[in-house]
Amino acid sequence: MTAALEPVRFDVEAIRHQFPALHQRVNGKPLVYLDNAASAQVPVAVLDAMDHYYRNDRSNVHRGAHTLSRRATDAFEEVRARVARFIGAADPSEIVYVRGTTEAINLVANTFGRSRLGPGDEVLVSTMEHHSNIVPWQIVCNQVGARVREVPIDDRGQLDLDAYSAMLGPRVKMVALAHVSNALGTVNPAAEIVARAHAHGVPILLDGAQAVAHLDVDVAALGCDFYAFSGHKLYGPNGVGALYGRREHLDAMPPWHGGGEMIRDVSFDGTTFADPPFKFEAGTPDVSGVIGLGAAIDWFTSLDREAARAHERSLLTAATARIAEIDGVRLIGTAARKEAVLSFALGAHHPGDVGTLLDLDGVAVRTGHHCTQPLMRRFGVPGTVRASFALYNTHAEVDAFVGALRRAAHILE
Repeated sequence: MTAALEPVRFDVEAIRHQFPALHQRVNGKPLVYLDNAASAQVPVAVLDAMDHYYRNDRSNVHRGAHTLSRRATDAFEEVRARVARFIGAADPSEIVYVRGTTEAINLVANTFGRSRLGPGDEVLVSTMEHHSNIVPWQIVCNQVGARVREVPIDDRGQLDLDAYSAMLGPRVKMVALAHVSNALGTVNPAAEIVARAHAHGVPILLDGAQAVAHLDVDVAALGCDFYAFSGHKLYGPNGVGALYGRREHLDAMPPWHGGGEMIRDVSFDGTTFADPPFKFEAGTPDVSGVIGLGAAIDWFTSLDREAARAHERSLLTAATARIAEIDGVRLIGTAARKEAVLSFALGAHHPGDVGTLLDLDGVAVRTGHHCTQPLMRRFGVPGTVRASFALYNTHAEVDAFVGALRRAAHILE
């Protein structure tokens, strides 16, 4: 596997040439892909890395005595080390491979959470959370007699920090909050949130699914106990992601899935388990997906990240200002600090109708509740239209999006 590269100059047109999917027409129009918060597109470097594995090193990892298995294992474990460096983990053993953020949160809820929670205990989540950071906690709490409590947000879609602090009472045994909201783009003050939880002796998980492609994440600086993210939002493949857990937590947590790989010894008298992270990685892993994740991290970190962030923010600023001028547009989520996500309603029109009309102009957006139904109820809407930006989007695409939205608004009058 390649080593980390030196940052290169940010050139959006040169970057776009690395993404085959961007160069197609939809309904006769050039594709304007603004659904990046759901899944970003994949560069050639990632496709090539996965293709190389399948063409040359296709084999299972660990314990194989033959060359292909050794090559696959080396690549698989090198990626673990790169993930650790990417998010500032102290050691690769603190990185657990998972299918994505959802599986990571379920793993923590069903092991660490279950071992800490009992009758009357509380887990704090916020109004803006994705369902995958609500439902797993509800399931476990319902089984043990604990409850999930909602940390409120304000009318701009910002976490109410005073309310959060007031809720950190003796019954709270876990906090689970988004680093960046998938439906609003709100950037939560993660380090402060962690510090306030830890001041009360409460561990915290951060959902980093929307953060890793836009922010520099350093779990050591944040101080969080767990951090989860997915590959498919970071220009990598679907079905793979990573969970960071502090080593002392991973050591103490029981396994979640049982099977091959996660054991030290099995007999009918009992089983002893492998050390972390392998204790949590039962079964044959998605080796090609992990290799693709590593290639995505290599590609992403080779860019001028600050220039990329500035470009993304310029797109968001321009698009926000321009659609606000369209009659009937109501912006949902106007936090002082946002990243890449623009959610809105168009009058009383169903978001799906708006999205369908945009698609006729080749503009791909996400519509609906974005797996954040409590958040939609907070704003009194059934769903929103969500345009989400990536570093390969352009101001010409913002023009196309705004033009298509104006046409949609006129048609729906």
